[in-house]
Amino acid sequence: MKRLVSMALIAAFVACSAAAAFGATSVKVAGDARIWGNSWTRINYTGWNARGTTTGDPLTIWERYRLRTDFIANGNLKFRAGIRVNNRAWGNDTFTVDNPSVAIDVYQAYLQFKCPGSDVEFTIGLQDVDLPVSAPGLLNSSPVFGGTRAAAALVTIPGGAGLKLTGGFIRFLDTNKDFDTTTTQVADEFDGYLMTLPIPLDGFLATPWAMLGVTGRNANYAVPVGNTPRSTNQSLATNLFPAASLAPGATFRNAQNLYWWAGASVALTSADPFKFYADLIYGQGNAGDRKANRRGGLFLDVAAEYTNLLYFTPQAAFWYSTGEDGSTTNGSERMPSVVGSWGPSTSFLFDSSQAFGEGSMGLNPMGSAGFALSLNAISFLQSMIHRLTFAYAWGTNSPRALRNANLLTGVGTYAQMGRDLTANEHVMGLNFDTRYDLYGNLALIAETGWAHGQFQQSVWGHRFVNQARNGDAWKVAFGLQYTF
Repeated sequence: MKRLVSMALIAAFVACSAAAAFGATSVKVAGDARIWGNSWTRINYTGWNARGTTTGDPLTIWERYRLRTDFIANGNLKFRAGIRVNNRAWGNDTFTVDNPSVAIDVYQAYLQFKCPGSDVEFTIGLQDVDLPVSAPGLLNSSPVFGGTRAAAALVTIPGGAGLKLTGGFIRFLDTNKDFDTTTTQVADEFDGYLMTLPIPLDGFLATPWAMLGVTGRNANYAVPVGNTPRSTNQSLATNLFPAASLAPGATFRNAQNLYWWAGASVALTSADPFKFYADLIYGQGNAGDRKANRRGGLFLDVAAEYTNLLYFTPQAAFWYSTGEDGSTTNGSERMPSVVGSWGPSTSFLFDSSQAFGEGSMGLNPMGSAGFALSLNAISFLQSMIHRLTFAYAWGTNSPRALRNANLLTGVGTYAQMGRDLTANEHVMGLNFDTRYDLYGNLALIAETGWAHGQFQQSVWGHRFVNQARNGDAWKVAFGLQYTF
């Protein structure tokens, strides 16, 4: 039945596209397909999942595709529809022999139009949303909310001197949809309100921004997030709340709580080919609730690159984030986030801008500090480029805080070895990635990564730490990317 429904939906989608093509509306189709194999040794430093209950396979073949269709009435009005199969393993889900399950979903569906007689633009629906980051090509995306999409209503208002104010509303969660489960109404929504204002000058761009969040007590924050939730156990709950909030029996005093973030991104390019970048963010949540439910902290990064060398572009980055103190009764000192996708120079340690999914160590930038050095866009042969990146990170969290988190919620539930680091722990990673363009729109890609960590037995237990001591983590990914 599900297969019939899915086929009917796809047929309707194609029929609508064909009908539109014969009318006044023009249709543009674009997308990409990726097929690759991931070979792992000691994923998560142990070879196990976050809780140490399952074992990772040494080789998995993955496939994903995205199809985006724009229905364009004119330069002032269009609708975007996007469907995908997102990182599915061969032999499972959609790619099961003969009788596959349905794994096609809508990942973009938004209306975009300009207010008549002006350049004020509205974008309403399921769309890509990224809070500002100083260098998308070097740091990928925001550590608070970026690299993903949400149902939102945004408006962009252009001004003089290149100013462009963007603001709007995001609905992250509405767990019970239009009817709550009983005759009593409950707060089951998680909403956001954002504003950004890029200020461009000659050789300089500053973007102050802010976002407010209203979290409902009855919303389901156990939703997995990120590209590696299978192995890292990351969720909205682990990103937003302190460990004490997730302990058995824990509750929020308020039906709704306020979260807020304020930050600024700065890019200095006036000294080109030297370019410098920086981001500073502070975020806080649940300040009016019980002390144990509060969370707030700081994140900053600085980065630089030199873009005038013939064969490669050297890059460097440093980051710092506040970490947990020794108490769980006073909440968390890490900055809360929604869904982050921050990572310097596509480092193997971070879930950021890798070409292939399920291929990083999932390090949490919150509660850590470190640096990354990279030789990017290495090119000695036509149509072939390489990237070499080394990153080193240490924790800013109190060992006692993560130990208490494990006692409250279980190892790998709120905190995970290798993702969350104490002040006595460190990890390092090296990756060498290659892309060769077979044709203008077909690329052969190889990603290789190595990671090593030193972990505290008193925090994670001898079983996890001894397993990590038995060898380092290695990954080799090899596959194809076709864009059209």
